[in-house]
Amino acid sequence: MEKNRLDQQFEFFREIDKEKFIGRQTYLSDAVRKENDAEHAWHMAIMTILLSEYANDEIDILKTVTMLLIHDIVEIDAGDTYAYDEEGKKTQRQRETAAADRIFGMLPEDQAEKMRNLWEEFEQNETLEAHFAHTMDNLQPVMLNAATDGKAWKEHGVHLNQILKRNQITPIGSEVLWKYSLENFIQPNVEKGRIKKDERS
Repeated sequence: MEKNRLDQQFEFFREIDKEKFIGRQTYLSDAVRKENDAEHAWHMAIMTILLSEYANDEIDILKTVTMLLIHDIVEIDAGDTYAYDEEGKKTQRQRETAAADRIFGMLPEDQAEKMRNLWEEFEQNETLEAHFAHTMDNLQPVMLNAATDGKAWKEHGVHLNQILKRNQITPIGSEVLWKYSLENFIQPNVEKGRIKKDERS
């Protein structure tokens, strides 16, 4: 018997509950436990609603929030690839594309297509909404890393040039928020030695 629309939707909802078990490398503000993907998405969604006034261009807020809420769902299958894991990045696209096909494919056809396309839009990072979503995706962990006295940065021996390279796209969504992040979260932690100045440090 073919599943009806509601059956498919609730099957999807049960499946994405697994996102709550996907651990990230960023510590929560108490510096004790690391956040999971669902917490990361929730945090960015609220940040987008309140910080969208600083976007370089006017954006569709609901579209951007939806993009952020779904963009890491693929990690249910693909796992979290740490920002500075160069080896893991080599297979990241392949793993995540297969996951997107399977997980979004659980939805009714029209919603599956919409969510899958929105996920791809985030990945391609060519629209105003995708630009701002990437700004949020980069800003949120930097904020938490700074709030925990650079605990994750110190544990992983992160260098300033790694952070700057990852954040090359951050100002494309918001120059104001990138400047704020650089001045308030990143530079103070370089000065305190929590972020290494360069590869020779």
